[in-house]
Amino acid sequence: MTDGYVELSCASHFSFLQGVSSCDELFARAAELGMEALAITDRNSLASVVRAYSAAAASGVRHIVGCRLDLLDGISLLVYPTDRASYGRLCRMLTIGNHRAGKGKCDLHWSDVEDHAQGLVAVLLPEAADAACAQSVRRLKAVFADRAYLSLCLRRRQGDHLRLHALSNLAAQCRVPTVVTNDVLYHAHGREMLQDIATCIRHNCPIDRIGDYREPFAERYLKSGSEMARLFADYGHALCRTREIADRCRFSLGELTFQYPDEGVEGRSAIEVLKARVWEGAGWRYPEGTPKKVVDLLHHELRIIERLDYAPYFLTVDYIVRFARSQGILCQGRGSAANSCVCFVLGITSIDPDRNDMLFERFVNEDRREPPDIDVDFEHQRREIVMQHVFEHYGRSRAALCCNVVRFRARGAIRRTARALGYPEDFIKVLSRAVVGWSRTGFREEDAAGLGLNLQDRRIRLLIDLSRQLMGMPAHLSQHPGGFVLTSDRLDELIPIEPAAMDGRQVIQLDKTDIDDLKWMKVDCLALGMLSCLRRAFEMLATHKGIDLTMASIPAEDPRTYAMIRRADTLGVFQIESRAQRSHLPVTRPETFWDLVVQVAIIRPGPIQGQMVNPYILRRQGREEPVYESPEMRAILEKTLGVPLFQEQILRIVEVCAGFSRSKA
Repeated sequence: MTDGYVELSCASHFSFLQGVSSCDELFARAAELGMEALAITDRNSLASVVRAYSAAAASGVRHIVGCRLDLLDGISLLVYPTDRASYGRLCRMLTIGNHRAGKGKCDLHWSDVEDHAQGLVAVLLPEAADAACAQSVRRLKAVFADRAYLSLCLRRRQGDHLRLHALSNLAAQCRVPTVVTNDVLYHAHGREMLQDIATCIRHNCPIDRIGDYREPFAERYLKSGSEMARLFADYGHALCRTREIADRCRFSLGELTFQYPDEGVEGRSAIEVLKARVWEGAGWRYPEGTPKKVVDLLHHELRIIERLDYAPYFLTVDYIVRFARSQGILCQGRGSAANSCVCFVLGITSIDPDRNDMLFERFVNEDRREPPDIDVDFEHQRREIVMQHVFEHYGRSRAALCCNVVRFRARGAIRRTARALGYPEDFIKVLSRAVVGWSRTGFREEDAAGLGLNLQDRRIRLLIDLSRQLMGMPAHLSQHPGGFVLTSDRLDELIPIEPAAMDGRQVIQLDKTDIDDLKWMKVDCLALGMLSCLRRAFEMLATHKGIDLTMASIPAEDPRTYAMIRRADTLGVFQIESRAQRSHLPVTRPETFWDLVVQVAIIRPGPIQGQMVNPYILRRQGREEPVYESPEMRAILEKTLGVPLFQEQILRIVEVCAGFSRSKA
């Protein structure tokens, strides 16, 4: 009996400011306690479902997908999908509640549960065995039949065992089996104070006035099967039913299949449409004939795209870019997609493969089998036109932005913790100034000593410890800058969708990391202010000077422009306006566009930490001769004077000198 206990009511810190432990902590602790499975049941949300799935795989404890529904009718219940179809219904129900309530909320009624109950196991969470509870049990039985249960959970109040006895009798009268739960909010004993701080933050009150907001008892941590058997010695059958429910709820996130929009046209497959668009684009890019080098690259890339079934993704990005240009909106692809010859001939990027050394395997790699990621920048003032068109074209049940998890950083953590502990605002301002916002260590003992604080004071010690624990905890969900997730099936049956703060936008309860873990494809429609600046510049030139320019016809190597760059007169110039860039421009003295490419590349963590900046500058100034270990190395590094500055160069070195294939490199 004790070995079979499974915790079915467990909130992670994605029950924002209610649960205070991560999925990794919860599953690691469950493994230590010998549990075979663990249910994560966040409040009206599935935001933690991917993290729980990953943590379960790492710990060896099976993940039971679940959710706690707090209804406007005053009823709370736990629900668990038993198969893929019931999981889809749960996601749709949460989506309905999210859209009904607005950002960050979920308003659900009992009627919503009735409409989506098929295939769900439900556990009612009662407070007392009164008339209202009896009515709820009967309604639960009527809807869920043999999938209905009633929870027995200690509240550590006077008459607690009498309450459990009354609930057990009520369940027997209604022919609903009971099951033991522990209503877990943190993984281990010792997080009680952090949970109190989270409650204070959630209700915006100091700890001295928390009152009834405080959780009724401080044993909301994972307990072993033997401990639960001791606490519920009179309810052995209810303990055993935790394993019964776990066995019924076998749905796994691995059963989800992501179906990207097909993008085929008039009976032709997506790859056929893409090939036609590619060769049409090649004729547009090279009106005098496509060079053999480019033809070979296109054949190579199309073979890989066809094998990996990525043609629909390229057609989606092509469609979005074509729409933007039809509206006169400037756009430009960037990132690793610049290594794609296909992207160039489609007009998504502007790096000519005939004049540059392309490495498609950095963008799409057969061995890694990671989805391609094309970032496209649009004018920031008109990007919303593009985004709304994407929503309307693919449908709001099949298109949404991925979310961004907003977490407590060092400065915010110290401010919110200090406020919860009741410190005055002027003192809180002094504390926050002593902490760097992006600090990984948070408010330290030396910071407190520097402010003259007494480290022997218990509240100061609590302030330091609790603020560190709060760092990294999710505060709420926001929206990604522009990462769209598109599906051919209903997206709201894969993950709940909720409205964003901005009108007309919606987000899913998964962030970029979750999307990458699931290997779903997303399309990044990003905003760039410099493109808006360029459009206004084009309009002013046409109006006042009679000069018509486009992105493609801007003079490539204007001497006066480069003279300004060499003087570091680049404030407001995208990519080369930072203090670090302006300090290096008079030293490296760029004269061509390639020089600017290198200039942007050297002020990056990789070249700086690899101590490659000074060798390049010395060789650029002619104070040191480039050294090449072999003719093959010269071919790879000659353009950067023998100094490897780009990831593509590293991959080429591994490929040529070590004999790796491009995919392995």
